[in-house]
Amino acid sequence: MSKEKVIAKSMLLGVLIAGGMFVSEARAQTAAPSTATPATSQPPPATTSASKGTHYQPDRFAGRAETYYATVWGVDSLSVRWTESGEVIRFSYRILDAEKAKMLNDKKAEPALFDPKAQVKLVVPNLEKVGQLRQSSPPENGKVYWMAFSNKGRLVKRGDHVSVVIGQFRADGLVVD
Repeated sequence: MSKEKVIAKSMLLGVLIAGGMFVSEARAQTAAPSTATPATSQPPPATTSASKGTHYQPDRFAGRAETYYATVWGVDSLSVRWTESGEVIRFSYRILDAEKAKMLNDKKAEPALFDPKAQVKLVVPNLEKVGQLRQSSPPENGKVYWMAFSNKGRLVKRGDHVSVVIGQFRADGLVVD
């Protein structure tokens, strides 16, 4: 091997070792908390087009629960929202199988929302001229249905874990958005 090739290989080996040391030193610096401010600021992380303008939305419940509601009750996309300045809690769901989901739209089934943290049971109000604040038409596949629970006194707060019960249907651990 010629002297030039040996020198080139040695330089390449030196660059690789120095690069490895730089990477491990950089990792060590980011792992340890530092009170000093860096001399150079790093640019903000790049965002993908999919993440622009969207907020992180954690799973509302475990994958098994979602499968259970879809298989047994014929519904998905369960959500509980704090609306009208907290005076109303809106529960909504999407129908996948109208036959299985009949119970949720049954007028005879009294819906209730339980919040164990606030120790309250909310009901769907029955207004004199409007009737119950819920949809009770026969379910259709692909449509989203809702019902509104009265939250007088704003006892149920955003972030609370609640249960919705409609006849035999029960959805536990839903997070109020």
